Amino acid sequence: PPERKRFYQNVSISQGEGGFEINLDHRKLKTPQAKLFTVPSKALAIAVATEWDSQKDTIKSYTMHLTTLCNTALDNPTQRNKAQLIRAAVKFLETDTVCYRVEEPAALAELQRNEWDPVVTWAEKRYNVAIGSSTSILGPNIPASTKETFISHLASYNIWALQGIEYVITQLKSLILSMGLIDRHITVEKAVLLSRLEEEYQIQRWGNVEWAHDYDLCELRARAAAGTLFVHLCSESSTVKHKLLQD
Repeated sequence: PPERKRFYQNVSISQGEGGFEINLDHRKLKTPQAKLFTVPSKALAIAVATEWDSQKDTIKSYTMHLTTLCNTALDNPTQRNKAQLIRAAVKFLETDTVCYRVEEPAALAELQRNEWDPVVTWAEKRYNVAIGSSTSILGPNIPASTKETFISHLASYNIWALQGIEYVITQLKSLILSMGLIDRHITVEKAVLLSRLEEEYQIQRWGNVEWAHDYDLCELRARAAAGTLFVHLCSESSTVKHKLLQD
Protein backbone atom coordinates (compact mmCIF):
# COMPACT_ATOMS: atom_id res chain seq x y z
CA PRO A 1 0.00 0.00 0.00
CA PRO A 2 1.16 3.59 -0.60
CA GLU A 3 2.72 5.40 2.33
CA ARG A 4 0.56 7.94 4.13
CA LYS A 5 1.73 11.13 5.74
CA ARG A 6 1.80 10.85 9.52
CA PHE A 7 -1.42 12.56 10.67
CA TYR A 8 -1.06 12.29 14.46
CA GLN A 9 1.27 13.65 17.11
CA ASN A 10 0.75 11.40 20.12
CA VAL A 11 0.12 7.69 20.60
CA SER A 12 -1.40 6.21 23.74
CA ILE A 13 -3.33 3.17 24.92
CA SER A 14 -6.53 2.91 26.94
CA GLN A 15 -8.59 0.06 28.33
CA GLY A 16 -12.05 -0.46 26.89
CA GLU A 17 -14.75 -3.07 27.33
CA GLY A 18 -13.23 -5.43 24.77
CA GLY A 19 -9.59 -5.02 25.76
CA PHE A 20 -6.85 -2.47 25.17
CA GLU A 21 -7.22 0.19 22.47
CA ILE A 22 -4.72 2.34 20.56
CA ASN A 23 -5.30 6.09 20.39
CA LEU A 24 -3.74 8.31 17.73
CA ASP A 25 -4.24 11.73 19.32
CA HIS A 26 -7.99 11.59 20.02
CA ARG A 27 -8.80 9.05 17.33
CA LYS A 28 -9.23 5.39 18.11
CA LEU A 29 -7.37 3.09 15.75
CA LYS A 30 -9.56 0.96 13.47
CA THR A 31 -8.85 -2.18 11.43
CA PRO A 32 -9.02 -2.25 7.59
CA GLN A 33 -12.60 -3.51 7.98
CA ALA A 34 -13.37 -0.53 10.25
CA LYS A 35 -13.58 -2.58 13.44
CA LEU A 36 -12.33 -1.05 16.68
CA PHE A 37 -8.68 -2.05 17.07
CA THR A 38 -8.73 -3.90 20.40
CA VAL A 39 -6.05 -6.29 21.65
CA PRO A 40 -6.23 -8.80 24.51
CA SER A 41 -3.14 -7.81 26.50
CA LYS A 42 -1.63 -4.56 27.71
CA ALA A 43 1.83 -5.72 26.69
CA LEU A 44 0.68 -6.22 23.09
CA ALA A 45 -1.04 -2.82 23.10
CA ILE A 46 2.19 -1.15 24.21
CA ALA A 47 4.13 -2.96 21.48
CA VAL A 48 1.65 -1.91 18.79
CA ALA A 49 1.57 1.66 20.08
CA THR A 50 5.36 1.70 19.86
CA GLU A 51 5.15 0.72 16.18
CA TRP A 52 2.88 3.68 15.49
CA ASP A 53 4.96 6.04 17.58
CA SER A 54 8.11 4.96 15.71
CA GLN A 55 6.76 6.12 12.34
CA LYS A 56 8.40 9.34 11.16
CA ASP A 57 7.05 11.69 8.51
CA THR A 58 5.21 8.90 6.67
CA ILE A 59 3.49 5.75 7.87
CA LYS A 60 5.29 2.71 6.49
CA SER A 61 2.68 0.04 7.16
CA TYR A 62 4.92 -2.70 5.72
CA THR A 63 7.24 -2.22 8.71
CA MET A 64 4.43 -2.64 11.25
CA HIS A 65 4.24 -6.42 11.56
CA LEU A 66 2.51 -6.51 14.96
CA THR A 67 -0.21 -4.13 13.77
CA THR A 68 -0.72 -6.29 10.68
CA LEU A 69 -1.02 -9.45 12.77
CA CYS A 70 -3.57 -7.78 15.06
CA ASN A 71 -5.59 -6.64 12.04
CA THR A 72 -5.58 -10.21 10.74
CA ALA A 73 -6.72 -11.58 14.09
CA LEU A 74 -9.50 -8.99 14.40
CA ASP A 75 -10.80 -9.00 10.82
CA ASN A 76 -10.08 -12.69 10.16
CA PRO A 77 -10.27 -12.17 6.37
CA THR A 78 -10.11 -15.93 5.66
CA GLN A 79 -12.90 -16.59 8.20
CA ARG A 80 -11.10 -19.53 9.80
CA ASN A 81 -11.82 -20.89 13.26
CA LYS A 82 -9.34 -22.26 15.79
CA ALA A 83 -9.51 -25.85 14.51
CA GLN A 84 -8.83 -24.72 10.94
CA LEU A 85 -5.82 -22.66 12.01
CA ILE A 86 -4.40 -25.65 13.86
CA ARG A 87 -4.90 -27.98 10.89
CA ALA A 88 -3.22 -25.48 8.57
CA ALA A 89 -0.21 -25.25 10.90
CA VAL A 90 0.18 -29.01 11.31
CA LYS A 91 -0.14 -29.54 7.54
CA PHE A 92 3.27 -27.84 7.19
CA LEU A 93 4.82 -30.96 8.76
CA GLU A 94 4.26 -32.77 5.47
CA THR A 95 6.55 -30.31 3.64
CA ASP A 96 8.71 -29.13 6.55
CA THR A 97 11.98 -27.59 5.37
CA VAL A 98 14.17 -29.49 7.84
CA CYS A 99 12.68 -32.86 6.86
CA TYR A 100 13.62 -32.63 3.16
CA ARG A 101 17.23 -33.68 2.60
CA VAL A 102 19.53 -33.95 -0.39
CA GLU A 103 21.95 -36.72 -1.26
CA GLU A 104 24.15 -34.54 -3.47
CA PRO A 105 26.25 -32.50 -3.21
CA ALA A 106 27.81 -34.32 -0.29
CA ALA A 107 28.88 -31.09 1.42
CA LEU A 108 25.28 -29.81 1.53
CA ALA A 109 23.96 -33.17 2.71
CA GLU A 110 26.49 -33.12 5.56
CA LEU A 111 25.57 -29.52 6.40
CA GLN A 112 21.89 -30.47 6.61
CA ARG A 113 22.67 -33.38 8.92
CA ASN A 114 24.87 -31.28 11.17
CA GLU A 115 22.50 -28.31 11.38
CA TRP A 116 19.01 -29.80 11.03
CA ASP A 117 19.33 -33.13 12.87
CA PRO A 118 19.78 -31.49 16.31
CA VAL A 119 16.59 -29.44 16.03
CA VAL A 120 14.62 -32.46 14.77
CA THR A 121 15.97 -34.54 17.66
CA TRP A 122 15.01 -31.77 20.08
CA ALA A 123 11.44 -31.68 18.72
CA GLU A 124 11.09 -35.45 18.93
CA LYS A 125 12.16 -35.43 22.59
CA ARG A 126 10.26 -32.23 23.48
CA TYR A 127 6.94 -33.49 22.14
CA ASN A 128 7.60 -37.25 22.44
CA VAL A 129 6.98 -37.86 18.74
CA ALA A 130 8.64 -39.43 15.70
CA ILE A 131 9.46 -37.06 12.84
CA GLY A 132 12.52 -38.19 10.89
CA SER A 133 13.69 -36.98 7.49
CA SER A 134 13.84 -38.19 3.91
CA THR A 135 15.69 -37.65 0.64
CA SER A 136 12.58 -38.66 -1.30
CA ILE A 137 10.74 -35.97 -3.22
CA LEU A 138 7.63 -37.19 -1.38
CA GLY A 139 9.21 -36.25 1.93
CA PRO A 140 9.09 -38.22 5.20
CA ASN A 141 6.13 -40.27 6.27
CA ILE A 142 4.93 -38.37 9.33
CA PRO A 143 3.01 -40.71 11.69
CA ALA A 144 -0.59 -39.83 12.43
CA SER A 145 0.22 -39.90 16.15
CA THR A 146 2.81 -37.14 15.62
CA LYS A 147 0.25 -34.95 13.90
CA GLU A 148 -2.26 -35.58 16.68
CA THR A 149 0.31 -34.62 19.30
CA PHE A 150 1.01 -31.30 17.58
CA ILE A 151 -2.72 -30.67 17.15
CA SER A 152 -3.18 -31.21 20.88
CA HIS A 153 -0.24 -28.95 21.73
CA LEU A 154 -1.37 -26.13 19.45
CA ALA A 155 -4.87 -26.34 20.92
CA SER A 156 -3.40 -25.01 24.17
CA TYR A 157 -2.87 -21.63 22.46
CA ASN A 158 -5.63 -19.08 22.00
CA ILE A 159 -6.79 -18.11 18.52
CA TRP A 160 -4.74 -14.90 18.51
CA ALA A 161 -1.52 -16.75 19.31
CA LEU A 162 -2.35 -19.32 16.61
CA GLN A 163 -2.48 -16.54 14.03
CA GLY A 164 1.06 -15.64 15.08
CA ILE A 165 2.25 -19.24 15.02
CA GLU A 166 0.96 -19.75 11.49
CA TYR A 167 2.63 -16.49 10.45
CA VAL A 168 6.01 -17.66 11.79
CA ILE A 169 5.57 -21.05 10.11
CA THR A 170 4.90 -19.45 6.72
CA GLN A 171 8.04 -17.32 7.10
CA LEU A 172 10.32 -20.22 8.04
CA LYS A 173 8.50 -22.87 5.97
CA SER A 174 8.81 -25.12 8.99
CA LEU A 175 6.61 -26.09 11.92
CA ILE A 176 9.62 -27.61 13.70
CA LEU A 177 11.78 -24.49 13.48
CA SER A 178 8.82 -22.33 14.46
CA MET A 179 8.08 -24.33 17.60
CA GLY A 180 11.78 -24.32 18.48
CA LEU A 181 11.74 -20.54 18.17
CA ILE A 182 8.50 -20.02 20.10
CA ASP A 183 9.66 -22.44 22.81
CA ARG A 184 12.89 -20.39 23.09
CA HIS A 185 15.03 -23.37 22.11
CA ILE A 186 16.64 -21.43 19.25
CA THR A 187 17.07 -17.73 18.54
CA VAL A 188 15.51 -15.78 15.68
CA GLU A 189 18.90 -15.56 13.97
CA LYS A 190 19.42 -19.32 14.25
CA ALA A 191 15.89 -20.17 13.09
CA VAL A 192 16.25 -17.94 10.02
CA LEU A 193 19.69 -19.37 9.22
CA LEU A 194 18.36 -22.92 9.44
CA SER A 195 15.37 -22.07 7.25
CA ARG A 196 17.73 -20.66 4.57
CA LEU A 197 20.43 -23.32 4.90
CA GLU A 198 20.56 -24.35 1.25
CA GLU A 199 20.46 -20.74 0.08
CA GLU A 200 23.27 -19.81 2.46
CA TYR A 201 25.28 -22.79 1.21
CA GLN A 202 24.88 -21.62 -2.39
CA ILE A 203 25.82 -18.06 -1.43
CA GLN A 204 28.98 -19.26 0.29
CA ARG A 205 29.87 -21.20 -2.83
CA TRP A 206 28.86 -18.81 -5.61
CA GLY A 207 28.56 -15.43 -3.94
CA ASN A 208 25.49 -13.22 -3.78
CA VAL A 209 23.90 -9.96 -4.77
CA GLU A 210 24.89 -8.24 -1.55
CA TRP A 211 22.12 -5.69 -1.10
CA ALA A 212 19.37 -8.15 -2.07
CA HIS A 213 20.64 -10.89 0.22
CA ASP A 214 21.05 -8.50 3.17
CA TYR A 215 17.58 -7.03 2.65
CA ASP A 216 15.88 -10.43 2.42
CA LEU A 217 17.74 -11.66 5.50
CA CYS A 218 16.81 -8.61 7.60
CA GLU A 219 13.19 -8.75 6.46
CA LEU A 220 12.86 -12.44 7.31
CA ARG A 221 14.40 -11.87 10.73
CA ALA A 222 12.03 -8.98 11.38
CA ARG A 223 8.95 -10.99 10.40
CA ALA A 224 9.99 -14.08 12.37
CA ALA A 225 10.81 -11.98 15.44
CA ALA A 226 7.54 -10.05 15.23
CA GLY A 227 5.50 -13.23 14.86
CA THR A 228 7.23 -14.84 17.83
CA LEU A 229 6.77 -11.73 19.96
CA PHE A 230 3.11 -11.62 18.93
CA VAL A 231 2.60 -15.21 20.12
CA HIS A 232 4.16 -14.48 23.50
CA LEU A 233 2.31 -11.19 23.99
CA CYS A 234 -1.01 -12.81 23.08
CA SER A 235 -0.31 -15.45 25.70
CA GLU A 236 0.75 -12.86 28.27
CA SER A 237 -1.11 -13.22 31.54
CA SER A 238 1.14 -11.32 33.93
CA THR A 239 0.48 -7.67 34.74
CA VAL A 240 2.57 -5.17 32.85
CA LYS A 241 3.76 -2.20 34.86
CA HIS A 242 2.07 1.08 34.08
CA LYS A 243 4.54 2.43 31.54
CA LEU A 244 3.45 3.70 28.18
CA LEU A 245 5.55 5.57 25.66
CA GLN A 246 8.54 7.70 26.47
CA ASP A 247 10.14 10.35 24.32
